[in-house]
Amino acid sequence: MDPYIGKLLDNRYEILEAIGSGGMARVYKARCHRLNRLVAIKILREDLAQDAEFRRRFHDESQAVAMLSHPNIVAVYDVSRSSELEYIVMELIDGITLKQYMQKKGNKLNWREALHFITQITKALGHAHSRGIIHRDIKPHNIMVLRDGSVKVADFGIARVASGGHSTLTQEALGSVHYISPEQARGSHIDARSDLYSAGVVLYEMITGRLPFEGDTPVSVAIQHINSIPLSPREIDPSIPEALEAITMKAMAPVPDNRYASADEMLADLEEFRKNPDINFDYDLTPFSVKEEELDQDRTQILSAGRAGQRPPQGGAHFQREDRYEDAEEDGPRRGPLWPILLAAAAVLLFVGLVVALLWNTVFAGLLKVPVTYQVPELVGRNIEQVRGNQELLGRFTLVEGETVTDDADPGTIIRQTPEEGDMVGEDVSQITVTISGGPEIIMMIDLYDMDYQSAFHTLTEMGLKPVLPEYVNSDEVEEGHIISFTPMKDMPLSPGTEVRMVVSRGPEVKEFEMPKLLDMTLETAESTIRTWNLTIGRVDEEVYSDTVPAGHVVSQFPTAGTFVEEGDEVNLQISKGPDPSTIVPDPPPVAEPVEVTKIVEIELPRTVRGRVNVKILMDATEIFNEEVDASEDRTIQLPVTGTGIKTLYVYVDGENIDSTTVELTGAEEGNSDG
Repeated sequence: MDPYIGKLLDNRYEILEAIGSGGMARVYKARCHRLNRLVAIKILREDLAQDAEFRRRFHDESQAVAMLSHPNIVAVYDVSRSSELEYIVMELIDGITLKQYMQKKGNKLNWREALHFITQITKALGHAHSRGIIHRDIKPHNIMVLRDGSVKVADFGIARVASGGHSTLTQEALGSVHYISPEQARGSHIDARSDLYSAGVVLYEMITGRLPFEGDTPVSVAIQHINSIPLSPREIDPSIPEALEAITMKAMAPVPDNRYASADEMLADLEEFRKNPDINFDYDLTPFSVKEEELDQDRTQILSAGRAGQRPPQGGAHFQREDRYEDAEEDGPRRGPLWPILLAAAAVLLFVGLVVALLWNTVFAGLLKVPVTYQVPELVGRNIEQVRGNQELLGRFTLVEGETVTDDADPGTIIRQTPEEGDMVGEDVSQITVTISGGPEIIMMIDLYDMDYQSAFHTLTEMGLKPVLPEYVNSDEVEEGHIISFTPMKDMPLSPGTEVRMVVSRGPEVKEFEMPKLLDMTLETAESTIRTWNLTIGRVDEEVYSDTVPAGHVVSQFPTAGTFVEEGDEVNLQISKGPDPSTIVPDPPPVAEPVEVTKIVEIELPRTVRGRVNVKILMDATEIFNEEVDASEDRTIQLPVTGTGIKTLYVYVDGENIDSTTVELTGAEEGNSDG
């Protein structure tokens, strides 16, 4: 179990999983809880962390690299130095290394794709070199390819720490020996041009599909970097443009003074080539410029300028020896030998025989034999790499590579041949000329950042690209209606009709909230409320009559209460002037309130009721009498009733309703009323 998984570093970075390891450090995927984002963390190995000097260099280099800020460089967010751990926090890249990408593509890339990648690598180097930082370990393994086709260079400054700040051929350097410059291999002084040499090797590998030098041991490869010159790219693949070959070989010049002086100078040539692939740079690419003092004094051993692995002749240079023959006799006539005469006669006979044979095999043979024809093999649809040098397919024919044209077929596909497949041709036809697809028309993506959306839309349409409906987001930095980001990225080679997605700014984010209720407020209170909510006072109309809202108070508002508004929105008000005088109706005369009246009501029990019974009397559902009476002795109950209007009395005997009577309680108070 990895001891770091699940650990929280500096109470901030939670280690989630291991994603890689190297000679110096292990790399983990982690989450930054402070910013809630995923990051990559490179933790220095325990054995190296015990070396105080190594830790100091690791920390200082990492802090220097953290100052770099470029879209083609993996960003360093944080550098931590504690008693336990030494680690750096970097941008987490969603992609694969350039080496893995090349392996997926069969190791060799189309030169246009290689140009796209090397341009971004050179831009990254130019930015780092301008800040005094040399990478020292440029190779496809340290270059990340993202999903959108952009690249990011990783591990800036780490190679310097690994080598202790010296330029000796350490074990770490041997791991990258295929890409190191001659001065690195020798242990000489290193500057920015060493990175350009390594970038040239990466470009060489991309366009040829092979490394410039191979060997059984790292040391043998390093020696070749010092003493040998690789095959030129066009000797491996003649379809590679001459100008791109010139850029590659200039970057890989063995003597630093013969290379590009800076990444910006190399980038300028790459841009010129991108605009015009047929450009001629007219470089002097003499393999070696040997200094006088580097030659041996006797000049008998010359450094070979031939292919990788060739050695100069053993024992020094070869010298011609001129043998001089002198006759022993200086005086008197000379008599030549007989053998020249015999030799001349034999030559005449041989000549006659050859003439006869020639006539028989040409003039006479042509008259006698049936003409021989050969069927032309089918090459259309095959990749030029499958055909080139494939004599089993070509048979007696030789391949002539004609022009490369824009076509929808994959780059390198043969789209036409002369003579055509299946044709029967005579012996005089021995060549097949093919036309090769350079791939679809390439449109280089432009920079849309901060461009007005309408302008970007029309520009992309005119270029032959297809802008899709944009996404709108808030931005404090980009003006409303302008482009914040876009895909594919700038300088990406695209086919006609490629969709372009854009994110357009809506300007700064504006807070949205429910409109407060202003109705019935005084104008002063309403205006104060509007300002408190960061709204704007709009039109105020005071010519409004209202029967329900007092004068000087808000009678209506827009937007209405409860609707959603944003800061800065305008609010319009209507203020009441009170009731309309023309519609005021006089109050009706007062109505006299009724006066309560008390009457004595006699309730007579029915004759069927006998003995002692419970009598209950209700008025308006209110109990006004509840007593036990002897119905045998007294059958009449006199009950005072007080109220107004007409009332109904309900009589219950032992809980059973046996009678009801109506009483009119109006007028003067009366003594009694019959039930």
